[in-house]
Amino acid sequence: MFRFADPLFLMLLVIIPVLVVYRARKRINPAMTISTTDPVNGLGHSFWSRTRWLPPLLGYIVFALLVIVMARPQWGTRKVETLTSGVNIVMAVDVSKSMAAIDFEAKGEVVNRLAAVKAVVSDFITQRTGDRIGLVVFGTHAFTQVPLTRDYDTIAYVLDRLKIGAAGDSTAIGDAIGISLKRLQDIESKSNVIILLTDGESNAGTLKPDEAAGMAQKRGVKIYTIGVGGDGRAPFLVDHPLFGQQYIYQKVSMDEETLRQIAEKTGAAYFKAENTEALRKVYKTIDQMEKTETPVEQYTDYRELYFPLVVLALLLIVCQTVLENTRYLEVP
Repeated sequence: MFRFADPLFLMLLVIIPVLVVYRARKRINPAMTISTTDPVNGLGHSFWSRTRWLPPLLGYIVFALLVIVMARPQWGTRKVETLTSGVNIVMAVDVSKSMAAIDFEAKGEVVNRLAAVKAVVSDFITQRTGDRIGLVVFGTHAFTQVPLTRDYDTIAYVLDRLKIGAAGDSTAIGDAIGISLKRLQDIESKSNVIILLTDGESNAGTLKPDEAAGMAQKRGVKIYTIGVGGDGRAPFLVDHPLFGQQYIYQKVSMDEETLRQIAEKTGAAYFKAENTEALRKVYKTIDQMEKTETPVEQYTDYRELYFPLVVLALLLIVCQTVLENTRYLEVP
């Protein structure tokens, strides 16, 4: 960011046109007159005679440089310091076997549920500023993939490499909430949120979903729950021992009532997303609901730029003085 610390000095630049006019009038009315110029009419014009405007030009440039120096040109780098801690958000993502159902679309291609979730969650993460975000994955078991951090690039990197079935084929919603609550204890914040995404019903784990929701309620943690996909039959891509890869339809089910109760118990909301666009709207809604006013302190570190201009002005003064007393010497 460029600026002048004392810009009022720049008004002195209007003196330059005045000096130009004054010098022009002075040459029209010379100090000494002669009756005729016939004796010198035959003389040729040398380079030095044709460039007598050079010393005055150097003088105008020097004057302009000195005015700019007095205005103190500066170059600054803007810096921002966040004064508050923002929101602590743990993304709990289901990577159980049912997330392999191919009933979503992304960029014009049919993809499985986890691939669609990765794209939408990645966009959600990049839109947050000042928040700490963690990542928990769950299936039969629940694991912390990324603890609370503001390193969004790392979260996106780990998210992109999640594999279906990495935590088992079943769904342990209660354990996922329990692990998420532990991560929220690592760093204190005025606002703590869990965004739990699943496409099934809790059928594994040691902690029941309602018990986990009760723990979250006591700690003041909101749990936004998202049900992905629908009930009924969904296509899966499988490897057949004889016919190679082929699509088969399997029955899938989701316990929406439990997800709704978890959200309501913690003062949050339940959302259902049966396609990519609906899923994107869900995360956009949550993003708006959990926005915090984060006061920031902005300042700019300025560096003075006048020194090179001073050196240049001094060099031009020396050059002008030498030229005026040698090649461009004038006799009144």
